[in-house]
Amino acid sequence: MRDRVTEIAERRSNAIHDRRKMITESNVVHSKDCIQAALDCLHAEASAIQTAASRVGESMAEAVKLLLCHKGKVVVTGLGKSGHIAQKIAATFCSTGTPAVFLHPAEAVHGDLGLYSPGDPTIMISKGGATEELLRLLPVLRQFESPLIGILGNLASPLAAKVNLVLDARVNSEADPLNLAPTSSTTVALALGDALAVALMKAREFTDMDFARFHPAGSLGRALTLKVADVMHTGEDVAWVNGSASVKEVVVAMTQHPLGCAFVIEHGQLSGIITDGDLRRALQAHDDIRPLIAGEIMTAHPITIKSSMMLRDALQVMENRTSQISVLPVLDDEGQPAGLLRIHDVYQAGLA
Repeated sequence: MRDRVTEIAERRSNAIHDRRKMITESNVVHSKDCIQAALDCLHAEASAIQTAASRVGESMAEAVKLLLCHKGKVVVTGLGKSGHIAQKIAATFCSTGTPAVFLHPAEAVHGDLGLYSPGDPTIMISKGGATEELLRLLPVLRQFESPLIGILGNLASPLAAKVNLVLDARVNSEADPLNLAPTSSTTVALALGDALAVALMKAREFTDMDFARFHPAGSLGRALTLKVADVMHTGEDVAWVNGSASVKEVVVAMTQHPLGCAFVIEHGQLSGIITDGDLRRALQAHDDIRPLIAGEIMTAHPITIKSSMMLRDALQVMENRTSQISVLPVLDDEGQPAGLLRIHDVYQAGLA
């Protein structure tokens, strides 16, 4: 019997493989068709989100108020693809100031209900609103005095009738050609979860520094906490010359301090900057550069940044322009030359 089952499975697998091979060899699937299918999917999901947005109203405000008033955690649950969406929503809540955990509905009744404290709200996610594992939880969650919010795709479902609040996640159809795969429905559920998290951020007056506290190890955290002073080059690392220095003196200084530029200092103030590009342009413009001095080849009045500036803001200064800047002079809060920042330093800090 077992051999027979194995044989049938192998035949079925071989048939699928042969069909895929035949489709590929006969070029039935053209690249334009694939691209159009992808575009149709994206347009369908975008349209589903827009439709969901048009239905957002008082239920969203009530959900925000309910979660905002609770000092403990939020429990988010769902099964299958809805479970994956629930996990992402719980993670987004945590990173934006709302403590949350994911609860697998099938595991809940086998001990995981121990994560509840009395009054912890529960967000239940389901397209059909009749997921048996979620319905089984309802009597138990009532015992925990858990307010229930449903992100549901069926407002006439058993779950919709029994939760306290419903966020409308209905879709007209899925985005795949067969109208079977969870695509538009999961996208809308995720978008509503994100919308709820963002609304809570607004209500909590959640700041970028709050965000940094929850992301200290990643590039986001570094971008929000590091300052220019933390990574800039100072003192003996930097090439400094005066305006009357010869080109040879400039080149020697830049060779001894290979950071890509030299600062031209007059009377303790930054007068200009000489980069490798300035030297190349001087060579192009003059047959003999030996008679030239630093003040004649420098870029006067260069763009500068303050040492107290956040590193992410400095990166914006360097990148958000037609021609990117790879080296920036850094001034202290009194406007005195303090050092330099290279785009390479920003990359090493893990921000770019």
